[in-house]
Order: sequence, then structure tokens, then C-alpha cells
Amino acid sequence: MPIMETDNANVKQAEDAKLLANEAYKAHKFAQAIDLYTQAIELNSQNAVYWANRSIAHLKLEEYGSAIQDASKAIEVDPKYSKGYYRRGAAYLAMGKFKEALKDFQQVKRICPNDPDATKKLKECEKAVMKLKFAEAISVPEAERRPVADSINYHSIDVETQYAGARIEGDVVTLDFVKKMMEDFKNQKNLHQRYAFQIVLQTKEMLQAMPSLVDINIPEGKHFTVCGDVHGQFYDLLNIFELNGLPSDENPYLFNGDFVDRGSFSLEVILTLFAFKCMSPSAIYLARGNHESKSMNRIYGFEGEVQSKLSEKFVELFAEVFCCLPLAHVINGKVFVVHGGLFSVDGVKLSDIRAINRFCEPPEEGLMCELLWSDPQPAPGRGPSKRGVGLSFGGDVTKKFLQENNLDLVVRSHEVKDEGYEIEHDGKLITVFSAPNYCDQMGNKGAFIRFESPDLKPNIVTFSAVPHPDVKPMAYANNFLRMFQ
Repeated sequence: MPIMETDNANVKQAEDAKLLANEAYKAHKFAQAIDLYTQAIELNSQNAVYWANRSIAHLKLEEYGSAIQDASKAIEVDPKYSKGYYRRGAAYLAMGKFKEALKDFQQVKRICPNDPDATKKLKECEKAVMKLKFAEAISVPEAERRPVADSINYHSIDVETQYAGARIEGDVVTLDFVKKMMEDFKNQKNLHQRYAFQIVLQTKEMLQAMPSLVDINIPEGKHFTVCGDVHGQFYDLLNIFELNGLPSDENPYLFNGDFVDRGSFSLEVILTLFAFKCMSPSAIYLARGNHESKSMNRIYGFEGEVQSKLSEKFVELFAEVFCCLPLAHVINGKVFVVHGGLFSVDGVKLSDIRAINRFCEPPEEGLMCELLWSDPQPAPGRGPSKRGVGLSFGGDVTKKFLQENNLDLVVRSHEVKDEGYEIEHDGKLITVFSAPNYCDQMGNKGAFIRFESPDLKPNIVTFSAVPHPDVKPMAYANNFLRMFQ
């Protein structure tokens, strides 16, 4: 009899934890919701709802690997529970795994044949798979592909006399031009294609000549600012410049990847960063993030935005330029800055990173993939990635990498943080994220880090989101993905 009572008590406690988790989820406190759903699961692991609910909370934090695992567990507990397949399908979609998603939505339809929402999502998923198959069928093999950059002569493009926007006189991008362009963007005006081509092509030429690992030297008494993900939040980028000054040789910046996608002003962000690079190469450094890739841009809005505001040709051009972005930076031989994180093997030297041939779409494994996708974990050692790509690495991995390369600190981005930053691994690793109130719903602060030479002590500045025009995040994203927002 007492065993039965304990079971009943556990079931009740689990249900209470689930209700609290649901409240946290509704308040967009997704990490808190995950902790509470975990409590419910520990008390009663045979309730498929708890697993499926924790799955969608992981989905909101872009932890797609964990979302798939939890949804699969919900299906294992109850093979007829449609939400298990539904959540897993959504996570597969978010990773660009359309064929796997299609199987799950077909299963949802079998279980709920009369559900109009399931029918709609299945149709969208079928469309996406058809589109993918068509793209694969007509694609030109990599070896035969001629860079689109080679086919563009921006000098031959006429600028209409009635065009009243920012103009580049000759070949030199000036500060006056960049300021005028930013002001136009602020007022939701577009830049003429001629000047957009000029900026992107000049940037490509510069980035192409750089190594995969870039050394940055800050002279004594000078400072340097590192920003994390901006994700198309142009008005927050303007706020960073308001708070910390415009990029210049005296006020240099490093933007640490994920400039685009999700936010619906990604084109404005990337053209602004590229224009500063053209104006003064040492005023701004740019690293590749996992979202500077074709597969992510196709899903999360940048491709659709570029097609809408410029043209299809620019989609190809940006993809080429993203393949030229360096993968990591080292400041004064002491601070290692990378978008994602560290590696699945010990003994990786800075020389190994320098030797990476980065001029390609990111692979799904290996050093380049891990630089762009990995995340820290509190436990020592290494674990599977909660994202389903890359890995999780502990403080011992961080310390060993720093010791072997005579470095003091790892700075990375890639993860939304409530305060805009987080210090982990006994102070040896800092995450910095510069998109406040991410996707208009996370309520987080943004942050950037200022380093002063010679001691390079990180001075972290946090800031809140500023208003932007009423264009929702993911406005240009793939139609089926918007359905899950």
C-alpha cells in the first residue's frame, strides 16, 4: 500500500511541476521551463506529455538535438501520441532535415487524419522536399561552378538620377557614405544595387586574402571591442555604435559571426558591417558563424530577405563571400575568439586552425564544423551537442586548449544569454551575445566586451533592446518555419 501512495504522490508532484513549467514557458523563460519539465520527468517518466513539452522548450532555445531526443522519448512512451511526432518534425525542419521531418508529419496525419493544422504542415513540408529535390537535380557540380562574383561589373550599372540614397563616389567607401547609408536604412530605404555590389565585392576581395585564423594586435593603451551574434537586429546594432562609438582605426571591433538570419533587417546589418570593412579594414574584423551558410540562410530568412530587397544574384554572391570569412581570431596572442567553441579531440593547435581550407560550405563534422557549432557544458569532458551538430565541451577541455596554445581566455558567442553574457569554466570562457530581446521574445539583454591593452581584462557592457519598425523577426523565413513561431 505505501508504494502505491508514493507513486500517487510522485504523479501529483510531477503534474504540479509540469504546471509551473507551462507557466515559465508562457513567460518565455525556456531554460526554467526545461528544469521544471525535467523535475516532472524524474518523478514520472512514463508521461509522454512531459517529454514533448520539454522538447518544444529545447526547440525555442535552438537546442534541436535535445528536442529530437525528447520527442523520440515521447513517441517511445506513447507511439500514438501525435505531438511527439509533431515536435520531432519541427526540430528536424529547424535543422534543415526536410526528409526526416516529412516522415514525422506523415505520421501525425495518420494519427490525426482530420486535423487541418497537421494537413497544412504536411503540405508545406512536401513542398520543401520537392523544392530541395529540384534544386539538387539542377545544381551544377562544385568543380564546374564559376563564381558569380566574376560575372559582375558594378561600374557598368547605371544609377538613376532620381535615386536619392547614399552614393559612393569612385571606388572609395567613405565615412560620410556609411553614415548616410545607415540613416537611409534606419528610415527603411534601400541601397542602390550598384553600391551594394561594390561593397560586397570589395569585402570579398579583402576577406579572401586573410588567413583562416587572424592575429589582431592591440597596441598598449588602446582598446578593442568584441560583439557576439547580431542576427539581423539592425536597430540594436545602431545602438551598439551609439553606446560604444562607430568603428574606426582608433575604435576597432570584431563581430563574432551570426550577423544575419532570424531578424528581418539582416541585409542592413551585413551591408553596414561590410561597408565599415571597406572604409577601413582595421576598423572592423568579421568571423564566420554557423548562420553564414547556405543551409541556414535558406531556412532562417536571409535568403528570402535578399531576394526581396535586392535580387537572386546577391543570394549567390553573399554565399560566396561567407565562405571567405575567417574562422577565428587571436587578440595579442592571448585571447582566442571563435563563434561556437572547441573540439572533439585534444591537441588542436592554432596552426591546425590556420591550416583549415575554409573556402566552402561548413561541413557536418571536423574542426571547421566544431569551431562554428560547439557549446560549453558545466560537466568536465565532452558530451553530445544539444543542437545535434558539433559537441559540448567541459572546463577541462577549455583549460587544456588554452595551456597547449599559451592562451589566457576563450571568448565565444552562439548562445542567447539572459544577461547578454556568461562567464564559465572558472573564468576561462566567456560567451557574449549582442542581440537583445532576441527574436522579439526572449527578453534577454545584449552585451559586448571591451579589452584594454596591455592587460586585456574583459570589461563587459550590457544593454537593452531598442524599438524597431513593425517588421517581425523571421518575416522572410521559409514559410513552413514561420508556422512554428
